This record gives sequence, structure tokens and C-alpha cells, in this order.
Amino acid sequence: SITVRIPAGVIDGQKVRLAGQGEAGPNGTPAGDLFVTVHVRGDEVFTRSGDDLEVTVPVAFSEVALGATITVPTLDNPVKVKVPAGTPNGRTLRVKGRGIPKRSGAGDLMVTVEVKVPKDLDPSATSALRAYAQAEKDSGFDPRAGWAGL
Repeated sequence: SITVRIPAGVIDGQKVRLAGQGEAGPNGTPAGDLFVTVHVRGDEVFTRSGDDLEVTVPVAFSEVALGATITVPTLDNPVKVKVPAGTPNGRTLRVKGRGIPKRSGAGDLMVTVEVKVPKDLDPSATSALRAYAQAEKDSGFDPRAGWAGL
């Protein structure tokens, strides 16, 4: 049994060569090389695209409508990410240098915001939301204006 150092940034299926660690050659010739195939296990939080990491973060409507600073996980320590006011559902924000580490730097962390809608609202939240809906209607906002389905 031997210990293998896996370099940062390897991809699934990549081979790591260990010189001289293979089987001994015939008639006293030097040992050959050992090739170890790396299998990268999936993660429940992150997906990978090249050197970039992708993560989908649930957010509240108020956070994307008004803007907010949210905490986002990384491979080491969480980071704060500013979500600009008016951010649409599904928008992807880039955090430079927080992706897959490599010798020549690191990829980026791609943060996709996903608006979560509450199933149950208490009476005060329902009242506030109805007031907001009326104010939105009074301002002339129509989310389907210009939509080809009309």
C-alpha cells in the first residue's frame, strides 16, 4: 500500500502517474510506473464546470427585489455576496477566484439565485403582500407586458 498525493484541480477520470512505483521489470530491470485513475465524487451543494464551481442559493423575493448581502458556501470559508436590487430569478453572480484551486490560481464560483416562495403566510405578511400587490398594480407594472403569449 502506498500514499498518493492528488494534485488540486484534477478532474474525474484523470490519471496520476507515480514514477517507479509500478511492477518490477523482468530480470532485475527497474520498476515501471503506476497510474492511478481518479474518480471525483459528486457534492450535494456544488457542481463543477471546468475550473468553476456552481452553486444555487435559495433567496427570498424581498432579497432580490430590494437587494441584499447573502452568505454563500465555498470550498473553504463562506463568503458574502451582494445581490443587487431587482435581480431576476435564476441570475448567476460571479465570485472570482473561489472555484477549483489549481497551481495557476483558481476558477470562479458561479452563484445562481433561486427565489423561494413561502407556502404559508401569517395574516400580517398576507396583508402587507396584498398592499404591495395593489401598489404594484397602481404603478402600472405588468409582468406580462410585451409577452408573446398574450
